[in-house]
Order: sequence, then structure tokens, then C-alpha cells
Amino acid sequence: MFRVLLLREIRLMARRKSELVNPLMFFLIVAMLFPFGVSPEPTILAQLAPGVIWVCALLALMLSLDGFYRDDFDDGSLRQMVMSGVAPALIVLTKAVANWLFTALPLIIVSPLIGVMLNLHPSGIAAVALTLLLGTPAMCLIAAIGMSLTVGLRRGGILLALLVLPLYIPILIFGAMGVNAAAMGQSYSGQLLFLAAMSVFTVSLAPWAAGAALKVSLGE
Repeated sequence: MFRVLLLREIRLMARRKSELVNPLMFFLIVAMLFPFGVSPEPTILAQLAPGVIWVCALLALMLSLDGFYRDDFDDGSLRQMVMSGVAPALIVLTKAVANWLFTALPLIIVSPLIGVMLNLHPSGIAAVALTLLLGTPAMCLIAAIGMSLTVGLRRGGILLALLVLPLYIPILIFGAMGVNAAAMGQSYSGQLLFLAAMSVFTVSLAPWAAGAALKVSLGE
């Protein structure tokens, strides 16, 4: 069942090409504009690069959440799947995995390029991709909980941000700290372990919490 649902989500997301490109373009453009707003000085950019990259990635992921349930909710297929006996947690998990594959993974792939643009130390460039690889699954699943709570609201974007962004703070802190430590030649294994633990924890619990919230939102 998981494979069937995941393939369905992948096909649906592949049709929305513009929505898939938007977060990636947002990530690149904001990161490129940052030196104009702060300073083009290479030393300053290198110091700020870890936080800038992580904040840009976080906001780009938030930009992609509008379509998490939208099409399925609008055409009634989301309610139909729940009523037909498909576990809500499984629906949430497949949507989160598809969202990560089509949104977070492209950000991870291009993040080293942003690191080079911001004059990040070579030892920190690999850490950018690695910390995002370990941290973004947790971010996608946390967002799934917020989306499940706001799926039926017309203007749920602001409420979603208020619900999700505070929960992103620990991931943001440890992700940026890991990149910064790597750029200074220090060990960042502790930060990687924290990000990995957060992702494992959210994979274990978030689908069930989001599934329960989804049933409440749909009135089931």
C-alpha cells in the first residue's frame, strides 16, 4: 500500500512542475540577494553563510507546503481515501516522503553551490549538504502535522507558519552550528547526531500525530 500511495504522490507532484521549481528558485534568489543587503565582504559572508543557507532552505520548504493536501482536498480524494480505510498516518507519510523528494532533495543538491557563492570554507560546504540531508526529513514531517491541522482552512498559511516555525528552531540551530563548526575545522558529529535523532523521532511519531489531526480536520 505504501508503494502504491507513494507512486501516486510522485505522479501528482511531477505534474505540478511550476510548483516544484518555485521553492528551488526562491532558495537560489534569496541566497544570491543576501550579499547585496548585508555586505559583499568575503569574510563577513563566510561567517553568515551557515545561518543564511539554513534559513533560506527553511523558508523555501515552507513555500512548498501550500500544495501538500490542496489538490486531494479540493477534489475530495483525500476524504475518500480516509473513508475507504487507508490509514491516515500512511497518507501523511507518503505525502511527506514525496514532498521531501521533490522539494528538499533539490535544495540539498544545490546547497553546496550556495556555499561557494557565499565564500563558505570548503570543509563547510560538504557539511551544508549533510546537515540538510539529516535535518530536512524532520522539517517535512513537522510541517505535515501543521498541514493536517489547517487543511480545511481557507487562510491557513499564517496559522501554519505560527505552528511550524517555532518547532523548526532546534533543527535550524543545530544545522547552522554544524556547518559553522565544520567551516572552522571542528568536529560536528554531535550536531549531525542531533539532526539524525530528530528525523528518526519525527518519522516514528509525526505520521501518527498528523494522521490523527487529519481525521479531526476532515470530521472523520
